[in-house]
Amino acid sequence: MKRLHTALIALLLAPFAALVAADRAAYDPNVLPKGHDYFELRDGLANSRRTFERTHAGRVVFFGGSITAGGAWRQHTCDYLTKKFPGTKFAFINAGIGSLGSVPHAFRLERDVLSHGPVDLLFLEAAVNDTSNTADPAHMLRGIEGVVRHVRIASPLTDIVQLHFVMPEHMANYNGGAVPASIAQHEKVAVAYGNPSLNLSREVTDRINAGQFTWDHDFKNLHPSPFGHQLYAHSVARLLNAAFATPLAAAEKPHPLPPPIDPASYFRGRFGDIRDARNIRGFTLEKTWRPADKKGTRAGFVDVPALVGTEPGAEFEFSFEGTGCGLFITAGPDAGRLEFSVDGAPYRSIETYTRWSHSLHLPWAVILDENLQPGRHVAKVRIARDHDAKAHGTALRVFHLLLN
Repeated sequence: MKRLHTALIALLLAPFAALVAADRAAYDPNVLPKGHDYFELRDGLANSRRTFERTHAGRVVFFGGSITAGGAWRQHTCDYLTKKFPGTKFAFINAGIGSLGSVPHAFRLERDVLSHGPVDLLFLEAAVNDTSNTADPAHMLRGIEGVVRHVRIASPLTDIVQLHFVMPEHMANYNGGAVPASIAQHEKVAVAYGNPSLNLSREVTDRINAGQFTWDHDFKNLHPSPFGHQLYAHSVARLLNAAFATPLAAAEKPHPLPPPIDPASYFRGRFGDIRDARNIRGFTLEKTWRPADKKGTRAGFVDVPALVGTEPGAEFEFSFEGTGCGLFITAGPDAGRLEFSVDGAPYRSIETYTRWSHSLHLPWAVILDENLQPGRHVAKVRIARDHDAKAHGTALRVFHLLLN
């Protein structure tokens, strides 16, 4: 009876399976639905290619959120480069951390990317998390320019490829005749700094509209299915093939450093040490913080030091040199509302509970002030008495000071 039931289900699903197979069969990575590709080469990738070919060594960094951190597209791209340059010894660095967009990228760049030494090729993505996490388009630009400009200052020869991954909101934008805000802002930076960019969001939208495959049956999620990761890898390979096919100049060429698009961009961003904060009342420095509620965490934000306060009125302060500051926190089920004052100004409040906080101690970058005059400043931070109605408490857990 059980075998008959299984056979009946298989028979009923056969037409559906055939339809899905037909959808996938319609997809050919080299058949472009609108007759054009989805990348711009701009200044190209000549510096990294020259290094790979002539020194037989290379450092390649993948810098992004969860689609990068756990992404098969990344491994496919590593395999491509290894085959393309068979005599080259590569150091591939996965600098992806789930939930993070361009603003936290800009502040963690020194620790997670530049600390490894000179980078030959950097893949950078943040369009999905910037759409999800960042309400203000100005922050999307300040974050991504913060990364690119900081890299340009530290390492003018580094080639950067900016990737724009897809999500349903982006598809709705394109189908409504609009460019997603995060992609529009990131493209301003790619154009200004001459970076190659690949708009996978537009490509996936066009291919689905052309009937090559479907979102629900094939791509499935903004964290793509294996099919979706392979599509990403095919598209990255097309960009790399085109870039590496151009003739090499006689010598390596530093990339240009134009004036900043936004002088308030986070290109001077770095981490400050929470041990430099002064506890006024109610905060403790935990050497290895771990949530008692056993909710989810992200690598790098658990079993590490944290400055922790849980009661309203708890307060600390820190001094810094620069034009802006913030906090790198986790926003979990008990995330509270904070209040802050810089240089004695009236206190302002920021809600740290997010739409994901109910199930995850989410890494979250909170910008306090970013329009200060250059110089020495003092910021005070305290826990407010009020909190979001969905929050289970008033906790504030700080892992890094953000200094610009």
